Amino acid sequence: MRPSERRRWLLGVAAGWACGGALAAEAWGLDALMQMLAQVRSGEARFTERRTVAGLDRTLESSGRLSFAAPDTFVRETLKPRPDRLAVDGNTLVMSQGGRSRTVQLDATPEAQVMVEAIRGTLTGNGELLQRYFDVRVGGGRSAWSLQLVPRDARLRGQVAQVLVNGQQAALKQVEVLLTDGDRSVMVIEPAAPAAVR
Repeated sequence: MRPSERRRWLLGVAAGWACGGALAAEAWGLDALMQMLAQVRSGEARFTERRTVAGLDRTLESSGRLSFAAPDTFVRETLKPRPDRLAVDGNTLVMSQGGRSRTVQLDATPEAQVMVEAIRGTLTGNGELLQRYFDVRVGGGRSAWSLQLVPRDARLRGQVAQVLVNGQQAALKQVEVLLTDGDRSVMVIEPAAPAAVR
């Protein structure tokens, strides 16, 4: 994966959508959050993203659509400022821009794999997967929760400081990626369609 593609993934891959979900009364923590999120089987959303990049005197803005289907399909389609598509199905990542397309295997690109698993692990309520790649901290409660994900791999930790995910009930509302060089991406997510709940 080229450095420009790696940076795009490190800053740009993030996702979520809204849906309802209920849990039996129990202590709040990672297990309770994952159980609530695991009820969501698919969804669609709109996103707006603002990126702060070292060396640029302005914030970069983009917007588009997100979609997800359990257990492992995720698509981010940027519509503005220019069309761009990132699609993940299992271990396969397809990046498309204009008339060009490139396919890579996730396990051959550790940086992309870890970012994808941060998103998929959260969306599917897979706490075991999240803990495989990250030190995980849960904050808040069911009505307004947060996840702090710090990469376990020392090499990746040299690039990604942390991923912060915020949500309400079983809906992801914001994903923030902080890189060690100070670059930052904040994606705000709004539901575009009712999510499928099992």
